[in-house]
Parts: sequence; C-alpha cells; structure tokens
Amino acid sequence: MNVGLRIDADTFRGTKYGVPNLIRLLGEHGASASFFFSLGPDNMGRHLLRLIRPSFLGKMLRSKAPNLYGWDIILKGTLWPGPVIGEKLQGIIRSASDAGHEVGLHAWDHHAWQVRADRMGAGFISGALQKAFDLLSRILGRPPACSAVPGWKCNDLTLIEKSKFPFRYNSDCRGVSIFYPLIHETVMSQPQIPVTLPTYDEVVGRNGICDGNYNAYMLSLLDPEKLNVLTVHAEVEGLGRLSLFERFMKEACLNGTTFSPLGTFLGPHTGIGRAPVVKTTIDGREGWVSSQRVGGVRRGIGS
Repeated sequence: MNVGLRIDADTFRGTKYGVPNLIRLLGEHGASASFFFSLGPDNMGRHLLRLIRPSFLGKMLRSKAPNLYGWDIILKGTLWPGPVIGEKLQGIIRSASDAGHEVGLHAWDHHAWQVRADRMGAGFISGALQKAFDLLSRILGRPPACSAVPGWKCNDLTLIEKSKFPFRYNSDCRGVSIFYPLIHETVMSQPQIPVTLPTYDEVVGRNGICDGNYNAYMLSLLDPEKLNVLTVHAEVEGLGRLSLFERFMKEACLNGTTFSPLGTFLGPHTGIGRAPVVKTTIDGREGWVSSQRVGGVRRGIGS
C-alpha cells in the first residue's frame, strides 16, 4: 500500500527545526514526501484573536496547543511583524529538495490567507501566489511544480488564479480521489490531489482518541483499495509529536506501507474524474474547508 505523504511547514519554527527532523526521519525509512512551504512573514500568533470563537478555543484546549506547538509559534507576529521565512531559512527549504523530496508552494502569509479566505479578491490571491512563487523559485533554482493552500481554504477564484501558474497539480481540498476541478461547465487544467485522511489536531481528544491509541487509529484508516493521502505538520509531527510520528512510520513500514510524494500519483492514464470544489465542514476543524464534491448536494464555495 502506498500513502501520499504531504508535509506542511506553516511557521518559522516549524521550518527551522521540524523540517530537518522530518527529512532525517524519512531518510531513515527510505520514504519521501511532498513538502509545502510558507514563504512570507510568520504571523501565526495572530490566530490568538480567534480564541473568542468557541470552536477554535475548544480545539486549542483539546490539542493542548501550548504544549503541542510551543509559545514561540503561538505568539509569533503578535507584538511585531514576524520574520520572512523564505528569506531567513532558504538553506533548509532547499535541503528538502536536495534530499529528493517534492517541494511546493503553501502560502505567502499563512495567517492572512486563512483569515481572509471568505473575502479574497483576485488581486489579493494573485499577489500572494506571485510573491511566494517568485521567492520559492529563487530558492530552488526552478519554478515549484505544485501548490497547496493553507487550511484547505480554496474557492473558484483561487483555482482560476492558480491556473495562471505552471503547477503540475494542486492539493487544495479534502476528498476521495484525484480529479479535475469543474467550475460551472469549465474543466480546469490542473488536477487536484485531495487529502483523504484526518490530521492530528482533528482527531486527538475526540471519541476517545489520545496519543496512546492515535497511531493504531490512523493505521486502521488506510485502505489499499482507495487513495490514501496524509498531511502532517512540521510544527506537530516534526516537533512535539516527532516520536509519535516515528512510531507511526515504523509500524506502517512493517506492514508493507510505503510513503511517496503526491506527484507520483499522477500517471499517464486518462481516468481522472471531474468534480466541483465545494464548501463543507470537518469534525474537529474550526470553520469551513474546501472539498471535492462526491454525490449529494453541498453548497458551492463560489468565486
């Protein structure tokens, strides 16, 4: 069984310390992944304003956020502008590519994208993508071939703006299979490789799941008959839950599971379906996320 492994690096601390940890761990297991980097200012601490929302506060308490992320991440960018990650940590970002991993664009300002997701215009989307694209291209010495929006917050306008960049694929939503996004009657040219499995913060602390049985639960979700795409975070599995993720890798590999970059799932075949990207909610995650529409009727994200 092959699992597509996506690693999101959202913050300065996660990139500086978590990414090297994960590169080392993957190397020890002969595994590879897709790393998606935030390149601009680390203002993630500004999410503290969302504590007034009961759902976000509940998630922070359930996942024991100060212990999980560290105060450095939680407070970054609150009292002064956060550091520009791509300028400060070019060598670490490049090291992921040098180690043979796929490297893609995640965001310019991760926090700004998430808080403005419901009201982004074409100018904001295009500008954020262009700044991140230019800096990542300079770091890698070539244009990145893939991208993934922060927090799975994508709409039709985002898909249209992304089509102007040379991305081979995007991973902007949750879903069950690789598909071409459908906007009204127009089929977009860049396929989506959706995330199919839940993340640590969506699962832990709910329905009796804790660190003690988390790995067993996640392994039980893997299905050799389906697309398996897992997202881990440099700030979580690369730092506070590194040992937990290391045990997960060992157990999965003993069961014959391999881990690959998302791009390896795109073959020469033409059996990729089409589907709209719609707005939905996920248990354990605050707010809406974009999702592949699979049967039924859901409210479209719109443009």
